[in-house]
Amino acid sequence: MIAPARRPLTSILRGMVLLGRGRAEGLKRFRDTPRAFLASLVPGFGFIIGALIEGLLDGDGFGALTGLLAPICALLAPAVVSYEVARLFQREAFWLRYIVAFNWCQWLLPFLLVVGLGIGQALGPAAVEAAYVFIAGYALWMNWFIARHALALSPGRAAGFIALANCTTAIVVFGPALLTAQGK
Repeated sequence: MIAPARRPLTSILRGMVLLGRGRAEGLKRFRDTPRAFLASLVPGFGFIIGALIEGLLDGDGFGALTGLLAPICALLAPAVVSYEVARLFQREAFWLRYIVAFNWCQWLLPFLLVVGLGIGQALGPAAVEAAYVFIAGYALWMNWFIARHALALSPGRAAGFIALANCTTAIVVFGPALLTAQGK
């Protein structure tokens, strides 16, 4: 899967929109190279660096530095975990295509959340709750759809892949905080 070289950002945005609408041909808009994978992490690291700078400017240097671990784990754990699960399912050859599309398409969710919450706020508290449920369901569906098509999995195996990858990622990201809270 190689995206057109002259306009990579346009290709990525088109791929995100296509995949977000349930069109598997969106995968063709993403490159499946190590460099494309690293590029897909850049926006996430940008937010992490921004949070670090904000914490340092607020005078909370130690808190800013120690607060980096969870966001870095949240950014990198899906890649590590999904690779191991892809290897378990004997689909590691397709993993780069999967993780590049996955990383970029995660940026659709905040956009949809802002739109959904804006509409929900206008309609009332029940609509806000419905927006959260819709976005969570949509996120699971989108992750399943990308896994199914990028990794060439059956619908059931794609569901198992997503369940295993998401549960393991949640343990890696939230486990240490939960264990620390229990020790207090």
